[in-house]
Amino acid sequence: MIDDYSFGHISVNGTEYTSDIIIFPDGRIKDSWWRKSGHRLCIEDIEELINTKPQIIIAGTGNPGLMKPDQELKKELAYRRIEFEALSSKEAVTLYNKLSNEMMVGACFHLTC
Repeated sequence: MIDDYSFGHISVNGTEYTSDIIIFPDGRIKDSWWRKSGHRLCIEDIEELINTKPQIIIAGTGNPGLMKPDQELKKELAYRRIEFEALSSKEAVTLYNKLSNEMMVGACFHLTC
């Protein structure tokens, strides 16, 4: 469960992070997550998450939502029948908390812009 999110900060199950993170369906967290190209989200950025075969991947695109998913990523996830939602990080937290007890959810969160 994500306890709190604010610009540059996220708290998951009582642990605080100040760098971008990936949350795997089994609850593991990869912190200090970096993308290949700044504010773009591509397949390579979340390949490890995709390989866990979640039912849905939720992307927190930052406070104002500046991180944009590539079209190729969207196509690949659709091909693999993995639902995908890209929302501002605040909205993504709400969706993650709503769905995480109902289905296999993976998520990645850009914490700043």
